[in-house]
Order: sequence, then structure tokens, then C-alpha cells
Amino acid sequence: MAGKSWELSDIYDAAAGAAILGSGGGGGYQDALLIIGQLADNPNWSGTVPVGPYDGSSPCSVIFMMGSPDAAGQMSLEELSACIGNALTVQTNVCGFSPSCTIPIETGPINSLAPVIAAALKLGGVSWVVDGDGAGRAVPELPQTTYAGSSLPVSPCIVADNAAVQSNMQSGVLMTTSAPKVESLAGAAVKAFGSFAGVSMWQSASGNGYALTNNYIPGTLEQNRALGKFLRTQVQPDTKAVAAQIASLTGRSATAVVTNYYITQVTQATSSASLDAGVIRLDTDPDPTKSTGTVFLYNMNENLIAYSTSQAAPLIIAPDSICYYSEDENAGFSNATPDLALYYDFTANQSTGKKVSLIQVTAAPQLVATPGVMASFTSLLRAIGYAGALPT
Repeated sequence: MAGKSWELSDIYDAAAGAAILGSGGGGGYQDALLIIGQLADNPNWSGTVPVGPYDGSSPCSVIFMMGSPDAAGQMSLEELSACIGNALTVQTNVCGFSPSCTIPIETGPINSLAPVIAAALKLGGVSWVVDGDGAGRAVPELPQTTYAGSSLPVSPCIVADNAAVQSNMQSGVLMTTSAPKVESLAGAAVKAFGSFAGVSMWQSASGNGYALTNNYIPGTLEQNRALGKFLRTQVQPDTKAVAAQIASLTGRSATAVVTNYYITQVTQATSSASLDAGVIRLDTDPDPTKSTGTVFLYNMNENLIAYSTSQAAPLIIAPDSICYYSEDENAGFSNATPDLALYYDFTANQSTGKKVSLIQVTAAPQLVATPGVMASFTSLLRAIGYAGALPT
């Protein structure tokens, strides 16, 4: 495998970059910082993690955390590694092989990090991470990934809880024929386990000709790391500078659409499928009665639609990313409550006075071109009340 060897600082950088590029989802940034801090003190951490392109000859699995970031509370390294380790153990028993590498399902602070943690702690025999993922952003459901429209087998899908002792573990082996069916079954299992779980699926091995090859979006982990390094080494770059850096690193158009507004209202609820869905209001003034412009952001874990009250058509709509950035904090963030709490006082129901911006990043061409992805986004947007056209 030709690639790079990540140290702890690289993992911090990657989490910082993913907190922007995740489009509000993929897990909480504050949780990611907590987990990385705990990794530094873990006796099983060797100090480096190999990250590189898929070699087309190594057994691999897509691994991730599934469920509600808010229901998870402050997720710890112990909880994440138990979920992923349990899922990989069951997968080995079911499939008869252990993956030597893993790849993220999406871009986000936790789900970009989960495979890195697996390799860092050698969970289930994993020793390195594929530099890429299946979306180039975070997505609400499995069908909105490149994996779902590929020749990768959708079954078995392994779902496992965070039991510290395997004799107490709850797990499920889901065997079905499509990503939408897996999404429904896995969502039910996650809710039964307590609203979050570790998942291992879309195995790439000799039996399917190592089908991950050419069916993922390459380079996304390194893009996260490079963007995070830019943020962590610059002195509060403005939103336009961050957008320009995103465009340079990803090769996708990135535009500062909303700059230095304030979060003045948050309405969030956890659905029966363990998704956090809601509406976030942003205004030009911390006091909405003094605002000269208002934007409403609709999300389902991830940001999906941004509307301005000054125009009829959406400002931004998925599959394009709607990325958070704060010039005050020099950081991105997610829709998880601990992340939003820096910008919105949930007790007083008002802005904390910290400014936030929205950056539109066009969807990765490979994601848009994957069969079924745009239809899946269309169905999802229809479900939350949008009946207009999607970006071409």
C-alpha cells in the first residue's frame, strides 16, 4: 500500500476538516475531539495509522456508526471501539475472514474517524485505512452512497452494540437484497440497541473480485486532513478563504453563501429511525427582531436544504453540501447538540453571539453519477416536504 502514515496531529486535522465537509452530519465534532484525546492515552495505540488508496487485493469492509448523535450523548473511545470491534468480530464469524483494511461510509467527524480508530487499535485485525469514502459528504441513509449503486454485496450487514463483554453483546446479521431494505432493518436494530450502533458491511474480498475497486470516492480522508491543517495553522481565516481552500483541495466548486449570521432558533427531534431531524434558523442579528435577513436550514442529521426568506428557490439543496463554518471559532461543526451549543443557548433559547457561515460545496461527480443516488435524494427531500428540482 502506497500512502501516508498518520500521527495523532493528523487525526485531529482530519476531524477538523470533516467537521466542515460533513455538511452538518457524520457525527459530532465535540465527540470526535473527546475520542481523539482518549486515543492518545490508550495503551494499544502505536502512534501511527497507515492511510492510502485501495490496493484491489486486501479484504476490506465499510465500517461506521449509525444512529442519533444526540441520543448517543457524549460518545467515548470505549463506546466507539466496542461497537466497531463487536461488529467486526461477528463479521469474521459470518464471512470467514477478517478485513485487513477499512473505509469510511461518508465524510464526518465520527464516521471519517471510525475506520481510523479501528486501524489505530487493530480492531478485528484491521491494520490500515483506505483514503476515500462513499459520498464526499455525510448522508442520511445508505442508498445515498456510491457503495449502494455498485457491485458490492449489500449483505451481510452486521450491526452491534457497545457491550464491553462479548457475552453481553447484542448484534444482528441482516440478509436482504437492497440498500433501502438494509437501511430499514438496520434502523430498527439501532433503535433496539439504544439509538446508536457499530456497523460493518459492503465487504470487498476475493469472492466478489475485491469489488470496492473504483466504487468509492478517492482522497477524501486526505482532503479532510489538509483542510483541518489549514484551519489549525491559520489565524481565523474568513469564510471566503475557507471556501477557496475547499475548492482547491477537492476540485469541487465551493462558495460562501451565508456569511456571519447567528443561530437564533433550533428545532430538533429524534425520529423512530434514530435520525435527528429539524429546522435551524439563522439571522443577520443575534436578536431575530432586528434581523435584515433570515435563512432556514432543514436537516436530517445532515443539512439538506437552505432557504432564504428573500427568495422562492432554495439557496442550496442536497446532494450539494451545506457546510458550517464559524469565523469566531475557526472551526466547522455538526447538528449534534453539543456542537450547536457553542452557537445557540438551548437554555435561554437564543444565540450565544458567535457567528456562523454556510458554504455550498457541489456534490462529488462520482456520487451524482452513481445509479440510484439522485433518485434516493429525491425521495428523501420529498419526505421532508420539498417538491422542486434537484441540482443538475
